[in-house]
This record gives sequence, C-alpha cells and structure tokens, in this order.
Amino acid sequence: MSITTAEQLEKLRACGLIVAKALRAMTSAVRPGVTTAELSETGARILAENGAQSSPPLVYNFPGKVCISINDEVVHGVPGLRVIQAGDLVKLDLTAVKDGYHTDSAVSIQVPPAAEKSRELAHCAERAFRQALTAARPGNRTKDIGRAVEREVRRRGFQVIKELGGHGVGRTIHEEPSVPNYADPAARHVLTAGLVITIEPIIAAGTGKVSLDRDGWTVRTADGSLSAHYEHTIVITKRDPILLTAA
Repeated sequence: MSITTAEQLEKLRACGLIVAKALRAMTSAVRPGVTTAELSETGARILAENGAQSSPPLVYNFPGKVCISINDEVVHGVPGLRVIQAGDLVKLDLTAVKDGYHTDSAVSIQVPPAAEKSRELAHCAERAFRQALTAARPGNRTKDIGRAVEREVRRRGFQVIKELGGHGVGRTIHEEPSVPNYADPAARHVLTAGLVITIEPIIAAGTGKVSLDRDGWTVRTADGSLSAHYEHTIVITKRDPILLTAA
C-alpha cells in the first residue's frame, strides 16, 4: 500500500510496535528445552494483550501464530513439539494485524554455544538489510534494493535464496511490489514516497536452493545448509525510510 494520510501511518506504527514487542518477548524466551509451540504462544499472548492478531492464520489459514524455522528450515516453519537445542539457529517471523493494517518482521536468534558459521550468517542477513536501506529511496527501483542485498551477501561468502524476498504490505500480508534479494532485471517497480514494503534478506550458507516439506508450508535448504532471515516493514520517504517494526 501507499500511505496517503497521517492516520494510516499512525495505525501502521501502532501495529509495528506490537510486532516488535512480541518478537522481543519471543527472543528472550528462546533457550534449550523450550518448544516452538511455547515460543509461538508467547508471541500470540503479546499480540492479544495489545489488541492485535496473527495475520497468517487469517489470510492463509497457516496452522500456527508465528512462523518458526530452525537451522536448515528457511521460512514458514510450523510451531509444534520440536524442542530448541543448544547451537540452533532459530528464525522468528511474525506478521500481525491491528485495525486493518498489517506489519511484518523477522529475526534470527543463535542459541549458545553458536558455531562461527551460524553467527556469521545471522550477522550477514542483518548487514544486508542495513545496506538495502540505503537503496530504499524514491526514484530507485526494487531491483536496486535486491542488488544491495546480494552484493553484501556474496561479499560475505553466502547466497541469497532467490525464490524468496520482500513485498508490499499494509492492507494484507503480501501486496505488490515484490522486492527481490538480488538484482532481478524484471524488478523495475519505482519506489515512491509513502510506499510500504518489507525488506527481508533470506540467505543460506550453501547453494541457496530450496525445497518444500511434506507439510506444505516449511521451506528448507535443499542441501541441508543453515539459513538466516532478517526483516522489517518500512515506509519509503523523501529522507531515510521509516522502520515501522523497530522499537
């Protein structure tokens, strides 16, 4: 969506701050012995206490409140009885809706003792996001964001997962435009002030190829390599982008 009123911006900000609060609570709860279902319930409780709801069950009938993906699981992991182990790389991806507006954010959490490769991968995803913010300016195109992500990821020796990327957001979870994590020549959508999008580097330590699990939701790396994910919902402005899901 594109913001046209101050009221829209304030409602998006309110939803974004709730998402940030829920992710902080879940991050604090990540430790060996906790199940992914328990982490999901932590996030759902924060949403409910603040008058928000998880978006994926409402929009896509996703069988969980939070997408929780571990190690080689890339995105859309379904919460359940899986127990967090020492050394895991846990991705928490939360989209929520409040007053008709959706915001989306994700973090990658390393459970101590984290391997060096795991730390590097998680840090790379966040650095790639920061680099992409410099390209999120009116007049640039979505491929410019992708180019910035891919440049940083390749420089660190990792691969972007080309099938997955950012997107427009606001009135629902996924809107136009698509925001790739590589310099896709077809990604020519011009960024304009007021446009609400996610930037979300989704990267892998291996080839970057993925496969879909039998559950029909969980995407994992085809070669079993680690993956990392970092995401915020932003608003394009004439100056620096507004990070709606950053506390």
